Amino acid sequence: MKFEDLEVYKISMELSDKVWTIVEKWDFFKKDTIGKQLVRAVDSVSANISEGFGRNTFRDQRCFYYYSRGSLYESKTWIIKAYRRNIIDQKTYYELLAAFNLLGVKLNNFITSTTKLMNEARQQEANNQDKNISQ
Repeated sequence: MKFEDLEVYKISMELSDKVWTIVEKWDFFKKDTIGKQLVRAVDSVSANISEGFGRNTFRDQRCFYYYSRGSLYESKTWIIKAYRRNIIDQKTYYELLAAFNLLGVKLNNFITSTTKLMNEARQQEANNQDKNISQ
C-alpha cells in the first residue's frame, strides 16, 4: 500500500486544494495574515500523514498522525477566524467546517487503528520473547 491510497490522505489533499482555491482569491492583506496561516496548516495535515507513513515504527507513525490532527484543528481555527472576520461567507464556512469535521473523525479512526496495530505488534513481540525464554 502507498500513502496516496489512504482515504485520510486523499480527503486531506482535496480539502487543502479547496482551501487554496478559496484563499487565492483574497486580497493581499487577508492572504498575508489569515490566508498563509490557513494554507500552511491545512497543507500540513496531508504532509504529516505522508511523513508518518514513511516512518519505520508504529510509534513514530502515530506521532506524525497526531501532528496531522493538530494541524487539522489549527486549520479549523483559521476557518473560524475567517468567518468571524467576514472573509468567507456562511455557506463556505459550514461546508469547510463539515469537511474538517469529517476528516477529523476519519483521522481519529486512522490513529486508533494504528494504535491497535502497535499494541498487537508489542504483544506479538512479548509472546516471542516468552517463547525464547522457555526454550
